[in-house]
Amino acid sequence: MRLAPVPSVPEIQLHQAHPGSGLRRLLEPDDDSDGNATEPQPPYWAYAWAGGAVLARYILDRPSIVAGKRVLDLGAGSGLVGIAAAKAGARAVIAAEIDRNGAVALGLNAQANGVAIEIVGKDITAGPPPAVELVLAGDVFYAQDVGQRMMPFLDRCLAAGIDVLVGDPGRAWLPRPRLCLLGEYQVPDVGGNGGSVPRPSAVFAFVAERG
Repeated sequence: MRLAPVPSVPEIQLHQAHPGSGLRRLLEPDDDSDGNATEPQPPYWAYAWAGGAVLARYILDRPSIVAGKRVLDLGAGSGLVGIAAAKAGARAVIAAEIDRNGAVALGLNAQANGVAIEIVGKDITAGPPPAVELVLAGDVFYAQDVGQRMMPFLDRCLAAGIDVLVGDPGRAWLPRPRLCLLGEYQVPDVGGNGGSVPRPSAVFAFVAERG
């Protein structure tokens, strides 16, 4: 892994994948619909996805959003969003990441950026939200099953009086009727296999279902 500034968020450095990183050794081949082994994708925590990048950029540009608050970085991956929140003055940052290698990378990334983050290495979406005031969800709607798991948890967050911000470049499973647009940036979507060309990505407030 190579420590390098994040495109569009140069204030933050992450250990990122490169051709010689050998990360594919960590992976198991996937099966396609016919049961044939397919080439696995590099782990998502090794790249800065657009949803995380746009949320990190938004927070660093508006530090008052997180200043003095306890914040949860949900589906933290590389930790980009949580690191941004810590740099912007959050009182405490919890990062939830279920991949054990991702949790290690997250810790190394936090250390490289000189911030303290509490890492929770398990799926927290089945239970009650932790004692935080703000949830930051960067790129958590990239697959249908993941999005379906996130929605009830985010609703429990709202019911507990916790604000929720979502960063996303417009993935297929984004729950658009539940979102209020707050800001938009052009950021690369390297992690989502979109390449290094900047594309529109947005930050939304997740809002209660209209009854």
